Formats: sequence, C-alpha cells, structure tokens
Amino acid sequence: MAAVSPDQTDALRRFARLFTARLGVLRKGLYGSRFSLAEARVLYEAATRPAPTAGAIAADLRVDPGYMSRICSGLARAKLLRRVRIAGDGRQRRLELTKTGAAAFAKIDAASRAEVAALLEPLDDPARRTLVDALAQAEQILDPRTAMLPRTFVLRAPRPGDLGWIVHRHGAIYAAEYGWDARFEADVAAIAAKFAAANDPVCERCWIAEGAGAVLGAVILVRENATTARLRLFYLEADARGHGLARQMVETVLAFAREARYRRIVLSTYANLTAARKLYEKFGFVRTTHSPKRHYGKKLVAEDWALDLS
Repeated sequence: MAAVSPDQTDALRRFARLFTARLGVLRKGLYGSRFSLAEARVLYEAATRPAPTAGAIAADLRVDPGYMSRICSGLARAKLLRRVRIAGDGRQRRLELTKTGAAAFAKIDAASRAEVAALLEPLDDPARRTLVDALAQAEQILDPRTAMLPRTFVLRAPRPGDLGWIVHRHGAIYAAEYGWDARFEADVAAIAAKFAAANDPVCERCWIAEGAGAVLGAVILVRENATTARLRLFYLEADARGHGLARQMVETVLAFAREARYRRIVLSTYANLTAARKLYEKFGFVRTTHSPKRHYGKKLVAEDWALDLS
C-alpha cells in the first residue's frame, strides 16, 4: 500500500475544516442548545438505533468508554436518558430517551435539518445530487463495515428508469430463485407505478443501492397512515448479499422513518424468504399475522411484520 502523501492529508483536513465550520458544530452550544456535539450525538444514537448501548456507541464513534459513560451519566442526571435492563443479559443496559430527552432531541434534530437544508438551498438540483453522491461514496470508503462492498457504493434517489429496473429485477430474481410466476412481477409493477405517480418526499422515499455503476438493490418506504409507514420492494442482487448492505439499507430506512415522525413500520413477506425474515428480526420486527396462501403459482405462507418506533 502506498504511503499517504502530504497533499492527500491536507486535502482531507481542509475539507474537515470547511464542513465543520459550515455546519456550525464548533459553537459552544449545538444549534442554539445547551448540548455539546458529543452530548447531542449520544442523544441521536439513543433515538435512532434499534437497541443502543453505551459500549456499542463508544466503539462505533471511537471514543473512550469512560468518556462515554460520563456523558450518559450526565444525560441521565438531567432526566434526558435512562438505562434499561436488557432481558436475558444482566450485564448490558439499553439506552432509552425519556420524554424530556426525546423532546430535546427532536428540537436539535429539527435545527440540524434546517441548517443543512440552508446549506443546500443555494445549489441547483444537479449540484445537490453530485454532492450527496460524493459524500455517500466518501462514507462508504471510510466505513470499514462496508469495506467489502464496491468502493463506489451509494444509496441514492431513483433516477428515470430505476423503478422500471426494480420491477424487472424482482420478476427475474424471484422467478429464478423461487419459481414465482409473472403475477408477482405484475404486483411489483403496480406498487412501483403507484409510487412513481404520487409520493410525498417528506414522508416517503425510495433508495437505490448502486455500486460501480450498477444497481445492487432497492427499498421503498411509503405512508400507510399518519403514524405508520410500510416498507416495500426491498431486494438485493445475489452478489451484493452477505456484506452488510442489507443491514445498512434497513438502518437508513429506520432513520428516515424516525425523522418523518412515524411511530410504526409494517411490511409483508413470505415465510420462505428466510434471509429477509432474519434481518427483520435483528432489527426488532415481530410477526403479527401469518396465513397459508397460494400465490404466484406456489403454496406460500404470507406474513405481516411490524416494528414499534415509539
């Protein structure tokens, strides 16, 4: 591996100085709050992770566990955070925001979104897309959890033709792997058409996973009602599986759902889709209904799953 050049080091440091200054993270109180950047980040992690623990957050953020413990203790004394025993594990405590903590996080989160929106507002749409894609690529390069994925991997918004491609790949993949007939592709086409015809970007979103110029997968989140979202059309190409991409896609969906103030996510699947079901279970989804049906030329067990975000 070649040595890091001074020019490369200076370029990354220059960007870090620019970005931290433009986002206002160097102020004494983050976004006009009384919280430091570290405290606000812990509130964010506690609010958005499926089952946050201080140890896991410290490891992911690369901070000293003792420092993390002091931050959590301070937030607990302020009645913003509490430690909850994890069933079956007497040593671990899950971090949970109190009602006051959730309100404080919501205020910081809204201010952060407004500041970033103000940063993007002067740019035209192509420039925004270029910036977002470039930042996503940088994230994937620097994040060791996705090191095995293509270095150009991004989660991006759909472009013209992408929804049609999703329909095509669903039809081809499910026919090849499970023997499902054309009626499945027709159902996928109807879902994609409805999303394309009318969707609210404030509370509905489609993510396209792309690597090395190829679409690797996709997932859609749509509004079911005022408090519930539905996860739809989640798929991955075979060679993109097993590298953590599916997990990252679900994490992205959950983070967006929380930002959109949903309280619940639901989805429908089938019992024979074992890899997907295991992934949903890891994130805390629970099966709510199941019933034998004949769908797509096969005897299947249809299932509904739900995740409580509140």
